[in-house]
Amino acid sequence: MDVRAGIFLYWLHIICTGVFADVWKVHVEPEMKALVSSCVVLPCSFKYPVQVQPSDRIRAIWHMKDNWDDIIFHGDSTRVKDSFKGRTKLIGSLGGFNCSLEIDEVRNHDNGPYCFRVELETSKKDKYSFVENCVSIQMIEQASKPELQAEQSVQEGETAVFKCSVRHTCPSHQPTLTWSHTGKAIMTYKDIGHGNWETESVLTFIPQKEDDHTSIACTVKHHGKVEGEMTVTHHIFVKEQATISHILIPVISGLGSALLFGLLCFFIAKKRYESRPGEFRPQGGQNVRKSQEEGTDSTVLFRSQRTEANTQQLLMDSSATNQDKTHNLLIEY
Repeated sequence: MDVRAGIFLYWLHIICTGVFADVWKVHVEPEMKALVSSCVVLPCSFKYPVQVQPSDRIRAIWHMKDNWDDIIFHGDSTRVKDSFKGRTKLIGSLGGFNCSLEIDEVRNHDNGPYCFRVELETSKKDKYSFVENCVSIQMIEQASKPELQAEQSVQEGETAVFKCSVRHTCPSHQPTLTWSHTGKAIMTYKDIGHGNWETESVLTFIPQKEDDHTSIACTVKHHGKVEGEMTVTHHIFVKEQATISHILIPVISGLGSALLFGLLCFFIAKKRYESRPGEFRPQGGQNVRKSQEEGTDSTVLFRSQRTEANTQQLLMDSSATNQDKTHNLLIEY
């Protein structure tokens, strides 16, 4: 064999080794969290040489990492470990390269790690355990409270929106969220990655006066035999809607205050006017005014009276201390 042929075979070996080594692959989340007594889904996808066998001839197995004979899932249930019988199932489609596994009624010792194994039923050689890509589970003994998002103050008569959400790792059995307030609630489910899911409920309603200083509670109920229900409470305050009465009442109040102030000023002015000296006083049907000339000792007395000829005479009597005289002045008009 010449040198050129040797080099060619060497590189062909390198290329083929890389290609076929890349055929058997699996992708899992190395760390997962699970709520005890509920369920957990271990996400899993794999790749194998599809040209070898059709997908319906594939056998999927999950087993313990340290002991391949400790099988937690198998198509033949008789081969499943007693403590896992009836608690595990595949929820993915092998034809779609989905090997996701559900473990129900999670127990506090189901920590793993668990590994996926794929076998081709018609071949004794085409079997592969992905022991370098296994899943460990961290147990959660008690469920956490849901998260509630809302404004503390809402406007009367306008639509208010409240959001309640909870995260979990059991998408095959979504938790339920309920509200203490009647209204329209919409549930949504979202994959937030790495095997975690979020269930959200959006509540909408129109606040009224009776909703002021009340509380809204959101309660989560998980799948399985999880003890109790977790509730979160939010206090709300309703801002009263402005109406025509809110405008008229201050205006009327202001006008009433101004009117009272005006009447008070009027009576004070009238009282002061009547108390002034030298003003006209009614005396026996006549209007009389007294006036004293400045710098003299005389006093002038004005009298007005109406005659029978429908004329009015003004009599002026002038009396002085130094001379006793009276001057009569007749004015007709």
